[in-house]
Amino acid sequence: MSSTVTQRAELAKFCTSRDWSKAIRVLDSILSQSCVIQDICNRAYCYSQLELHKHVIKDCDKALQLDPTLLQAYILKGRAYSALGKKDDAVVVWEQGYKSAVEQSTDLKQLLELEELLSATKKSMAAPSDTDSKQLSELSVSKPEPANSSKSSETVNKFTISNLSYKPSCDEREVLQTESQPHEISYISNGSSKKVDSSTTFHMGKNGNHGKLPNGTLKVSIDVGTKSEERSSTSDGRHKSDLSSRISLIPSKKNDIPEINWSDKSDMRSEPRNDTKGNKKFSVTRISKAKSISVDFRLSRGIAQVNEGQYARAISIFDQVLREDPTYPEALIGRGTAYAFKRELDSAIADFTKAIQSNPSAGEAWKRRGQARAALGESTEAIADLTKSLEFDPDSADILHERGIVNFKVKDFYAAIDDLSACVKLDKDNKSAYTYLGLAQSSVGEYKKAEESHLKAIKIDQKFLEAWGHLAQFYHDLANSTKALECIKEVLKIDERSAKGYHLRGLLLHAMGDHRNAIKDLSIGLSIESSNIECLYLKASCHHAVGEFKDAVKYYDAALDLELDSMDKFVLQCLAFYQKEIALYTSAKINSEFSWFDIDRDVDPLFKEYWCKRLHPKNVCEKVYRQPPLRKAKLRKQDLNLTKTKTTLQQAADRIGKTIQYHCPGFLPNKRQHRMAGLAAIEIAQKVSKIWRSLQSEWRFSNRNATKNGKRPRRKEKIIIPSVNKDSNSEASTSSALEDMSAGQSVFSWLHLYSIAVKWRQISEPCDPVVWVNKLSEEFNSGFGSHTPLILGQAKVTRYYPHFQRTLDVAKTVMKEKGCVFNKEDGVIDLLKDGKLNEILKSESCSDLYKIVGEDFWLATWCNSTAFEGERLEGTRITLVKSGERGFDFAIRTPCTPARWDDYDAEMTSAWEVLCNSYCGETYGSNDFGTLENVREAILRMTYYWYNFMPLSRGSAVVGFSVMLGLLLAANMEFTGSIPQGRQVDWDAILGLDPNSFMESVKTWLYPSLKVTTTWKDIPDVTTTLETTGSAVAALSSYPD
Repeated sequence: MSSTVTQRAELAKFCTSRDWSKAIRVLDSILSQSCVIQDICNRAYCYSQLELHKHVIKDCDKALQLDPTLLQAYILKGRAYSALGKKDDAVVVWEQGYKSAVEQSTDLKQLLELEELLSATKKSMAAPSDTDSKQLSELSVSKPEPANSSKSSETVNKFTISNLSYKPSCDEREVLQTESQPHEISYISNGSSKKVDSSTTFHMGKNGNHGKLPNGTLKVSIDVGTKSEERSSTSDGRHKSDLSSRISLIPSKKNDIPEINWSDKSDMRSEPRNDTKGNKKFSVTRISKAKSISVDFRLSRGIAQVNEGQYARAISIFDQVLREDPTYPEALIGRGTAYAFKRELDSAIADFTKAIQSNPSAGEAWKRRGQARAALGESTEAIADLTKSLEFDPDSADILHERGIVNFKVKDFYAAIDDLSACVKLDKDNKSAYTYLGLAQSSVGEYKKAEESHLKAIKIDQKFLEAWGHLAQFYHDLANSTKALECIKEVLKIDERSAKGYHLRGLLLHAMGDHRNAIKDLSIGLSIESSNIECLYLKASCHHAVGEFKDAVKYYDAALDLELDSMDKFVLQCLAFYQKEIALYTSAKINSEFSWFDIDRDVDPLFKEYWCKRLHPKNVCEKVYRQPPLRKAKLRKQDLNLTKTKTTLQQAADRIGKTIQYHCPGFLPNKRQHRMAGLAAIEIAQKVSKIWRSLQSEWRFSNRNATKNGKRPRRKEKIIIPSVNKDSNSEASTSSALEDMSAGQSVFSWLHLYSIAVKWRQISEPCDPVVWVNKLSEEFNSGFGSHTPLILGQAKVTRYYPHFQRTLDVAKTVMKEKGCVFNKEDGVIDLLKDGKLNEILKSESCSDLYKIVGEDFWLATWCNSTAFEGERLEGTRITLVKSGERGFDFAIRTPCTPARWDDYDAEMTSAWEVLCNSYCGETYGSNDFGTLENVREAILRMTYYWYNFMPLSRGSAVVGFSVMLGLLLAANMEFTGSIPQGRQVDWDAILGLDPNSFMESVKTWLYPSLKVTTTWKDIPDVTTTLETTGSAVAALSSYPD
């Protein structure tokens, strides 16, 4: 009790001496012990004396939440709105208060004051005059500001972390921008480095957009690297008289320091002059240098300097205060904020830390230190500080917004959703919060909610570039190209010089296989922002794909020459190095036969290893033979000429190839990949048909000889294709895809068969490192393989998360049968102890599984062998790894060790032989669908083992389906339908423990769409029509406009 009495006495003393900041500090302490409504109103009044109008409003809202009839709170809140230039809002608040007051017993003095406020304000709004400006015309005005920027005297500018993954300028540097008011500044960091570029231009405007704010104030752009500054101006004529009433707080000379006598300037500006009513006038008088100036006045002046962008002057003013009292919290917070705007973040953090040490209850200091730490990428510390700040102001939309953004950056998406959802409940017009909320929701698979959040941000501001950009990327990720293009169109309508907008459209067009139009957009983007590495890299890749190798090398080099500031960009630089080498290799082969294009045989294994793993190319440069410089190699005219034969072939390829399309989120239709698959399928059909014709002739010949000898051959003796030994298999390449017949037999193996499709996949999209894993470096022996995540941390991978439940069920099936899993060191974890297995079978999530097992683990599925009865092949590995506090990496990984390769090589060899035997005997050439059943099953069985084998670094899915289409064609069956919605054939195989279950699931949709036909034989021969590598590249790049 005595402590409280002492504090009350101090409060009275500070108020008598007009030391409002210290009075607020005492009230903070009192309110931390007990929440009394009158104390909240008292603090609001103190804030009003310092012109901290937002704090006034916040405290009044708290008071009214506790007592909706509190007239004093209505009066103070209305005055604050009026001081901020929001007279309409002030009137609404006062009318609410008046309505509440007349309905019950109230303080008549306050009621009369409220009536006078309402009457005076309504009168001034109805007939604005310049009386005030005339009365103050004798005052010196040095830096005019709009009336609504009176908030510039309100506490030190709010700087918030608001770094969108989409920024229209595509500038990854740190920038400043306002969030909700013209003086409120937000601080953006890419989080990649503590290094700060002093030449960065800071954009002070709502969410980084240029233009007018809702209250008529023009946004300000201040270039910190120059002395010139654009200042705030107003377009609202209603505020002209207020504008002239703004006086200079900056002395014209060092010794001329103005002293202001005032009680509440904001009231003076918002009410008619009437001395009898108690409204205050103020005057400026000169005082001697020796005369002291109040601390609050210095603080107010320093704050004003920060808001005007005069950070050095502000620091100088705060230094004066701190020389007298080195631990003065408000001065430390003010100077720290000035340092933050100067990009001296370490100094800013030091000041905020001192303020906290001086006054641990200074919530503002916790908040600002959290923001500065987030800007330096110290996310964990930033979240801790912002969380502490929320203890002092639990209903602060600003802090929730800040913490939500930081949580999003550290990929704690659920925490971000919680914070941002709470934020938009408190601040329904926070478009930035809605945008980040949409990003977080889409990351965890809540797509409908994410779309709604993005659309709400746009509804708040139709010209909000970031929201349109994020919505475009959202639709791109979901494979909705139509809506994505519409959003990008809006981006470019708002800002026709948005480099990011052109990059987004180029990226989308590239993903749809429209490389030439992508080049046009990327070129425009680079004309706006020449050092945009995303545009440089993608443009180089597009030129590479369409055979424009000179331009490809030019832009790869440009990407390599940039100095970068983030790891993501550095990865693109590494890829640019590798792909430049592939471009040089391809250009050297451009006029050679396409069969001689053989990356697996010709390119160094170590190079391919580093390329696939996106490793730093330093070792490659030192150890690997580099491709020779670019020659004058370009596509020949005959390659580019579109003859009738080529047109016929391309049309057939498009018809056949489009059937590979998955109708699932994340899979955009790509016309280039469709044509690639069609050409691969046709070439396979044509070459396999020749093989089968030869084998059938051999079978007929052996059958006639057997009949002459009076013996009927057994079925298994009909066709025997010699198995190529493992060494020769591993050396097989596309250049030897079809070898000469020798002694009436073919050495065309399953590896040669699939290499045809692999070659087409490699040439169709050079961005993708598609190689046989057994042709990598010696690292092959340690089991390099594919990795396909379903969940990454808390993010649900759009393409693959739909298979989560099936994968979880398979994992539980395997654990039930084997009774164990393996840890990271491949040690056995017994699941039969302590009832773990029973609990596992009840589990429904990664969290459930991990809690039961207790550590990271993996398990291997199996494939029942057909070639070797009773044996099992190792399928894929399902892995669960803890990621952060609330996340898990849940994925399938397929290692490709030499032992596993040998097992699948034997199975694939057997499957290929069974297929040839099925078709090349009595079934050969049949047009009867029923007769061809064994052939279809053999094709599906072979496809099943291919998908479980996964012998490519990537691209196994499309290669497997293309080969299946080709084999069906060779047997006179064309697939004319489409893969059902939501089905991914490779996943059906991977999650099937037996080939028969896979075949039965595929038959339901494949068979009804199979058409028995021989018309495919009229399609021009691929090998002779597209003889050279250049002609193949041209065929993939030629589309009607």
